Formats: sequence, C-alpha cells, structure tokens
Amino acid sequence: FTTLLGIRLIVNFDSLLQGWVRSIRSQKSNLFLHLNDGSSLQSLQVVASPELNDPSLTFGSAVEVTGVLKKSPHRNQPVELEADQIHVVGECNPVDFPFKTKERHSLEYIRQFPHLRCRTNAFSSLLRVRSEATTAIHSYFKENGFVQIHTPVITSNDCEGAGELFQVEPSSAEVEEGENFFSVPAYLTVSGQLHLEVMSGAFSRVYTFGPTFRAENSQSRRHLAEFHMVEAEVSFTESLEDLTKVMEDMFRSATEHVLAHCAEDVDLFHKHVTPGHRTSYLTLLYIFYYLCYSTELYINFSSSFSQWGCDLQTEHEKYLVKHCGNIPVFVTDYPYDLKPFYARDNKDHPRHSAAAVDLLVPGVGELCGGSLREERLDLLRARLEEVGLEDTYSWYLDLRRFGSVPHGGFGLGFERYLQCILGVDSIKDVIPFPRFSHSCPL
Repeated sequence: FTTLLGIRLIVNFDSLLQGWVRSIRSQKSNLFLHLNDGSSLQSLQVVASPELNDPSLTFGSAVEVTGVLKKSPHRNQPVELEADQIHVVGECNPVDFPFKTKERHSLEYIRQFPHLRCRTNAFSSLLRVRSEATTAIHSYFKENGFVQIHTPVITSNDCEGAGELFQVEPSSAEVEEGENFFSVPAYLTVSGQLHLEVMSGAFSRVYTFGPTFRAENSQSRRHLAEFHMVEAEVSFTESLEDLTKVMEDMFRSATEHVLAHCAEDVDLFHKHVTPGHRTSYLTLLYIFYYLCYSTELYINFSSSFSQWGCDLQTEHEKYLVKHCGNIPVFVTDYPYDLKPFYARDNKDHPRHSAAAVDLLVPGVGELCGGSLREERLDLLRARLEEVGLEDTYSWYLDLRRFGSVPHGGFGLGFERYLQCILGVDSIKDVIPFPRFSHSCPL
C-alpha cells in the first residue's frame, strides 16, 4: 500500500485513472503524462509506451488511463502508473485553449474566462481552499454548540438600512401591474441577521452561512453584488468581549484548518500569486489588538479624522492595521449615529456611542462587523420612531416584549476572509462566478 493525495492506493494492482492532462512529454522510449483530477494540486505521472501516443492526446484533454500502479524510482513522487491503455474522453485544441502548459497566467488574465479558469492551478487551488474553509467554519460552529439556521434569500426587510437592494419580481405577466407577488415588496437579502435574532429567542447560539446581495454600483476590488456571509447570534450576553472571542476563535480555527488541509494550495498562492504574504499570514493566528473608537482611536488618531463621529473609510482601516503592526484589530464603541437602529446604546453622553465592533485585518480592512443588540424595549421603540420604522418593525418589537434576553451578533464576509489569508488583491478572484455591476456572465 501507498498513499497519494490522501488516498490509500494498492501498488502492483490494475487501476483506472480519470482526469485531465496537465503536461505531456514524448521521448524515444517512453511517453510521460501528468494527470490531475482536481482533488489536489499534485498530479500523478503516467508512463506509457510511445505507441499509445495519439494526436488528440494534448494539454487540457480529458482521459481515462488503465494500467498498473507502481512505486516510483523518483524521490518526489511515491507512485506512478504504467499505462496499458489511454482513452481520450474529451479533446482539447491546445492552439485555441486560452491557457498554455508552460505559462503562469495572472489572476487578472484568467478572470476573462470564468467558464474555464477552474482548469488552472491557481484557481483550482483557490476552490479547494474555499471548500476547506467552508467545512472549517461549519465545524467550528457545530463544535461550539451553535445551531445552523437556513435564513431566507427573499425577504421584506432591509437589515442594513442602506437601501442597496435588489427587488424580486416575477418575470411572467401573471401578476397584475401595481400588485406584488408576495403582497409586499420583496428583496434579495442583504443579511440574515434579523432572522437570526428571531431564532435567538429560542436558541442560545445560532448561525447562518449563505449568499447575500447588495445593489452597489461598484466595480472596485472590494465589492461584489453577490457574496457569502457567515453570521452568528449569541444570546444571554451583555459583553462585546463575548462576541470578539467567537470572532477570534472562529478566525483562528478556520485558518489553522485550511493551513493543515490545504498546505500545498496555500503555498502556491504565497509563492507564486502573492509572494511574501506567508509571513504576515502566520501572524494573523496569534495576536489581535483592541482599539476603542471613543478613547484610544479618537485621541491617538484625531489628526486622521475630521471630527468626532466620522466613519472609518477603507484608507483609515488599513492605516490603523498597519499602525498596530499589521495584525488583526478590533475597533469597538463606534459613534451611535453611525450604526443601525438595532445597535445597543451605551448611554455614554456627551460622546454618544453604540456597543458595536468591527474586525479589521491586513490587506482588506473590515472583515467582521457586529454589535450587541438593543434589548430595552423603550429605547428600541424610540429609535424606530426616530427613523420612521415603528410600523415596519412591529414584529421586531414583539421579540423584546416576549421573553427577550440580552444578545449580540456579527457577520463575516467570507470572500474577504479568503482575500485575507491568501493575500489576493481583488475579491473577484476568490469566488467562482463573480457578480458585480455590468457583469453577470454565465
């Protein structure tokens, strides 16, 4: 027995391999192929007689190979396949194929081919990292007593209050003009938070992980119209530290899992795609810094802000991270007026702040945003009246009237997390099919 790609293989027995040709080299006495099936960055070498060569056997072609698995005489590969038969399942014209066997293509170049870029080493590595990171996040929540909630994609509320919503309407003419299919205006969700808050009245720890949508007319490196959010809600807490502990532990757990299970894929990025990122990446696992907007940040960085109450822009976030040593930074207690109606009032006049927190990370800026939720009915009602939403969110007030508890939660942008650990500059390069303004291929 021997092990390859995490799979136990039986040496000296007949085997069938299916995959895609990553390289082909013909010599006088042997034909050499490297096959890859997508399960790993590592390919398997196939040794065959020159008689098995075929004009349709090219870089990128899909093949089935039968033969005998043997221990390899070379140190860098434990086994190789001595082929008896090679069948080309799908041909690939190497002239027309946009990727070349001996070229290292940039992420910007392969982005032009969203239907083909999964065939490249870089993007297949990204997709394996993405898969393992997803598994790691679900595992963290399961091991820590969280219940997964499938929050709806279609909703009637605007959780963020920014108005950047995609409205949902049927494409058919069955609904009369002026009527709504759902009887009320419906939108693609911008966050599952409010639905998680419903569930936090019956479960002490809940989370959701799914797609969210923002109608931002932006083509920047930081924004997508469709992306994935990890959101959690914790009941029976009156402490931001309880939330930051979950953020920090989840970040560390997921990153350690990815490093353990996708080491080759991560190394590919750190060596060839984002060289030099590995050193800073490892520091993300150990040290998290805390800054309070109301005290340390405003006093120590007052020259960087025009006045009390200004929001942090991307350049501010990156400056703070760099100033603190290029490590993750929690910024807490933001000005109250910057936060949505559900953020808990710290009641700390004259500098009025909310019990809110953002996690800023190197290269990205804001990764997580969260807050304690306002559980005091009178304060919440007054806040909703102030913004004219009391009728719209009467159900939200009911949550405080019937068995309410102090609670809080946060959301993490999954694509930004991948940018952070891999050092990828554009968010469009860490998602299989990026959606943004004026771009929705496939």
